[in-house]
Amino acid sequence: MDLLSALRAHRLVAIVRGDDPDAALRTVLTLAEEGVALIEVSLSGRNALDVIALARTALGPDAPLGAGTVLGPDDARAAHDAGADFIVTPAVSEGITVARELGMPVLAGVMTPTEILSALRLGAEALKIFPAGQTGGPSYLRALRGPFPDLPFVPVGGVDAAAAREYLALGAVAVGVGSPLIGDAADGGDIDGLRTRAREFLAVVREWAEQKR
Repeated sequence: MDLLSALRAHRLVAIVRGDDPDAALRTVLTLAEEGVALIEVSLSGRNALDVIALARTALGPDAPLGAGTVLGPDDARAAHDAGADFIVTPAVSEGITVARELGMPVLAGVMTPTEILSALRLGAEALKIFPAGQTGGPSYLRALRGPFPDLPFVPVGGVDAAAAREYLALGAVAVGVGSPLIGDAADGGDIDGLRTRAREFLAVVREWAEQKR
Protein backbone atom coordinates (compact mmCIF):
# COMPACT_ATOMS: atom_id res chain seq x y z
CA MET A 1 0.00 0.00 0.00
CA ASP A 2 0.97 3.64 -0.40
CA LEU A 3 0.97 4.64 3.27
CA LEU A 4 1.90 8.26 2.75
CA SER A 5 -0.90 8.81 0.24
CA ALA A 6 -3.35 7.09 2.61
CA LEU A 7 -2.29 9.32 5.51
CA ARG A 8 -2.72 12.42 3.36
CA ALA A 9 -6.12 11.24 2.18
CA HIS A 10 -7.60 10.22 5.53
CA ARG A 11 -5.60 12.15 8.18
CA LEU A 12 -6.66 9.82 11.02
CA VAL A 13 -5.19 6.54 12.27
CA ALA A 14 -7.26 4.69 14.86
CA ILE A 15 -5.24 2.64 17.34
CA VAL A 16 -7.01 -0.42 18.73
CA ARG A 17 -5.53 -2.10 21.80
CA GLY A 18 -7.68 -4.39 23.93
CA ASP A 19 -7.75 -7.23 26.45
CA ASP A 20 -10.82 -8.83 24.84
CA PRO A 21 -10.02 -10.15 21.34
CA ASP A 22 -13.68 -10.41 20.32
CA ALA A 23 -14.31 -6.85 21.45
CA ALA A 24 -11.15 -5.65 19.73
CA LEU A 25 -12.30 -7.20 16.46
CA ARG A 26 -15.76 -5.69 16.91
CA THR A 27 -14.07 -2.33 17.50
CA VAL A 28 -12.07 -2.59 14.27
CA LEU A 29 -15.17 -3.47 12.26
CA THR A 30 -17.23 -0.70 13.88
CA LEU A 31 -14.57 1.88 13.06
CA ALA A 32 -14.56 0.71 9.46
CA GLU A 33 -18.36 0.92 9.32
CA GLU A 34 -18.18 4.51 10.55
CA GLY A 35 -15.71 5.43 7.82
CA VAL A 36 -12.39 5.33 9.65
CA ALA A 37 -10.15 4.07 6.86
CA LEU A 38 -6.80 3.63 8.61
CA ILE A 39 -6.85 1.24 11.57
CA GLU A 40 -3.90 -0.11 13.54
CA VAL A 41 -4.18 -3.10 15.87
CA SER A 42 -1.53 -2.93 18.58
CA LEU A 43 0.42 -6.14 19.16
CA SER A 44 0.37 -5.33 22.87
CA GLY A 45 -3.33 -6.28 22.93
CA ARG A 46 -4.42 -9.79 23.77
CA ASN A 47 -4.28 -12.20 20.80
CA ALA A 48 -3.62 -9.22 18.53
CA LEU A 49 -2.33 -11.32 15.64
CA ASP A 50 -5.59 -13.30 15.62
CA VAL A 51 -7.53 -10.03 15.65
CA ILE A 52 -5.54 -8.82 12.64
CA ALA A 53 -6.10 -12.07 10.75
CA LEU A 54 -9.85 -12.04 11.43
CA ALA A 55 -10.13 -8.36 10.59
CA ARG A 56 -8.31 -8.93 7.32
CA THR A 57 -10.79 -11.63 6.36
CA ALA A 58 -13.77 -9.48 7.35
CA LEU A 59 -12.56 -6.26 5.72
CA GLY A 60 -11.24 -7.83 2.56
CA PRO A 61 -7.85 -7.51 0.89
CA ASP A 62 -8.03 -3.83 -0.03
CA ALA A 63 -8.75 -2.20 3.34
CA PRO A 64 -5.66 -0.67 4.97
CA LEU A 65 -4.87 -2.59 8.16
CA GLY A 66 -1.84 -1.96 10.33
CA ALA A 67 -0.04 -3.70 13.15
CA GLY A 68 1.19 -1.44 15.94
CA THR A 69 3.72 -1.76 18.75
CA VAL A 70 6.05 -3.63 16.40
CA LEU A 71 9.23 -3.90 18.47
CA GLY A 72 11.53 -5.98 16.29
CA PRO A 73 11.98 -8.30 13.32
CA ASP A 74 9.87 -11.16 14.72
CA ASP A 75 6.94 -8.82 15.30
CA ALA A 76 7.22 -7.49 11.76
CA ARG A 77 7.22 -10.98 10.25
CA ALA A 78 4.30 -12.10 12.41
CA ALA A 79 2.29 -9.00 11.49
CA HIS A 80 2.94 -9.64 7.81
CA ASP A 81 1.86 -13.27 8.12
CA ALA A 82 -1.33 -12.23 9.93
CA GLY A 83 -2.35 -9.94 7.08
CA ALA A 84 -1.20 -6.48 8.13
CA ASP A 85 -0.14 -4.30 5.23
CA PHE A 86 1.61 -1.57 7.21
CA ILE A 87 3.35 -1.45 10.57
CA VAL A 88 3.71 1.13 13.29
CA THR A 89 6.59 1.14 15.74
CA PRO A 90 7.00 2.95 19.06
CA ALA A 91 10.71 3.51 18.38
CA VAL A 92 13.47 3.11 15.80
CA SER A 93 14.31 -0.59 15.55
CA GLU A 94 15.29 -3.39 13.19
CA GLY A 95 11.62 -4.09 12.73
CA ILE A 96 11.58 -1.20 10.27
CA THR A 97 14.19 -2.85 8.07
CA VAL A 98 12.46 -6.22 8.09
CA ALA A 99 9.05 -4.68 7.35
CA ARG A 100 10.50 -2.87 4.34
CA GLU A 101 12.09 -6.12 3.13
CA LEU A 102 8.63 -7.70 3.34
CA GLY A 103 7.11 -4.88 1.34
CA MET A 104 5.26 -3.21 4.21
CA PRO A 105 5.44 0.56 4.69
CA VAL A 106 6.33 1.84 8.14
CA LEU A 107 5.11 4.61 10.41
CA ALA A 108 8.12 4.77 12.73
CA GLY A 109 8.07 6.07 16.29
CA VAL A 110 10.49 8.95 16.88
CA MET A 111 11.01 11.78 19.30
CA THR A 112 14.38 13.43 18.70
CA PRO A 113 15.93 14.84 15.52
CA THR A 114 18.51 12.04 15.65
CA GLU A 115 15.76 9.41 15.73
CA ILE A 116 13.99 11.14 12.84
CA LEU A 117 17.08 10.85 10.63
CA SER A 118 17.69 7.26 11.72
CA ALA A 119 14.14 6.23 10.88
CA LEU A 120 14.36 7.84 7.46
CA ARG A 121 17.64 6.04 6.72
CA LEU A 122 15.97 2.72 7.54
CA GLY A 123 13.17 3.47 5.09
CA ALA A 124 10.27 4.74 7.20
CA GLU A 125 7.58 6.40 5.08
CA ALA A 126 6.18 8.54 7.90
CA LEU A 127 7.22 9.56 11.40
CA LYS A 128 5.15 8.97 14.52
CA ILE A 129 5.92 11.60 17.16
CA PHE A 130 5.47 9.57 20.33
CA PRO A 131 4.45 10.23 23.01
CA ALA A 132 3.37 13.58 21.61
CA GLY A 133 1.01 14.73 24.34
CA GLN A 134 3.46 14.07 27.14
CA THR A 135 6.48 15.78 25.58
CA GLY A 136 5.50 19.22 24.38
CA GLY A 137 2.34 18.60 22.40
CA PRO A 138 1.63 20.89 19.45
CA SER A 139 4.48 23.22 20.41
CA TYR A 140 6.95 20.36 19.90
CA LEU A 141 5.57 19.63 16.44
CA ARG A 142 5.95 23.32 15.62
CA ALA A 143 9.57 23.19 16.75
CA LEU A 144 10.33 20.06 14.69
CA ARG A 145 8.87 21.58 11.56
CA GLY A 146 11.54 24.27 11.73
CA PRO A 147 14.43 22.01 10.65
CA PHE A 148 12.12 19.43 9.02
CA PRO A 149 9.41 21.46 7.25
CA ASP A 150 8.43 18.84 4.70
CA LEU A 151 8.53 15.58 6.65
CA PRO A 152 5.30 13.63 7.27
CA PHE A 153 4.76 13.73 11.02
CA VAL A 154 1.94 11.86 12.78
CA PRO A 155 1.54 12.86 16.44
CA VAL A 156 0.39 10.01 18.69
CA GLY A 157 -0.29 9.94 22.43
CA GLY A 158 -2.98 11.90 24.24
CA VAL A 159 -4.52 13.25 21.03
CA ASP A 160 -8.10 14.31 21.72
CA ALA A 161 -10.32 16.10 19.21
CA ALA A 162 -9.05 19.56 20.14
CA ALA A 163 -5.42 18.48 19.89
CA ALA A 164 -6.14 16.79 16.55
CA ARG A 165 -7.35 20.12 15.14
CA GLU A 166 -4.25 21.89 16.37
CA TYR A 167 -1.80 19.27 15.09
CA LEU A 168 -3.38 19.25 11.64
CA ALA A 169 -3.35 23.04 11.52
CA LEU A 170 0.38 22.96 12.35
CA GLY A 171 1.10 20.69 9.40
CA ALA A 172 0.87 17.13 10.74
CA VAL A 173 0.13 14.76 7.86
CA ALA A 174 -2.26 12.86 10.15
CA VAL A 175 -2.92 12.09 13.81
CA GLY A 176 -2.94 8.74 15.58
CA VAL A 177 -5.62 8.32 18.22
CA GLY A 178 -5.99 5.55 20.77
CA SER A 179 -7.99 5.83 23.98
CA PRO A 180 -9.59 9.25 23.26
CA LEU A 181 -11.29 7.51 20.32
CA ILE A 182 -11.51 3.86 21.36
CA GLY A 183 -12.49 4.35 25.00
CA ASP A 184 -13.32 0.98 26.57
CA ALA A 185 -14.77 -0.55 23.39
CA ALA A 186 -11.83 -2.89 22.75
CA ASP A 187 -12.18 -4.24 26.29
CA GLY A 188 -15.85 -5.08 25.86
CA GLY A 189 -17.25 -1.64 26.59
CA ASP A 190 -19.55 0.87 24.94
CA ILE A 191 -19.81 0.48 21.14
CA ASP A 192 -22.35 3.28 20.79
CA GLY A 193 -19.89 5.62 22.47
CA LEU A 194 -17.22 4.46 20.04
CA ARG A 195 -19.46 5.33 17.10
CA THR A 196 -20.11 8.79 18.53
CA ARG A 197 -16.39 9.49 19.04
CA ALA A 198 -15.52 8.15 15.58
CA ARG A 199 -17.98 10.59 14.03
CA GLU A 200 -16.52 13.42 16.14
CA PHE A 201 -12.95 12.76 14.98
CA LEU A 202 -14.03 12.32 11.36
CA ALA A 203 -15.86 15.65 11.60
CA VAL A 204 -12.66 17.30 12.84
CA VAL A 205 -10.78 15.95 9.83
CA ARG A 206 -13.50 17.09 7.40
CA GLU A 207 -13.69 20.56 8.94
CA TRP A 208 -9.93 20.95 8.72
CA ALA A 209 -9.91 19.81 5.09
CA GLU A 210 -12.65 22.29 4.20
CA GLN A 211 -10.80 25.15 5.89
CA LYS A 212 -7.62 24.27 4.01
CA ARG A 213 -9.28 24.59 0.61
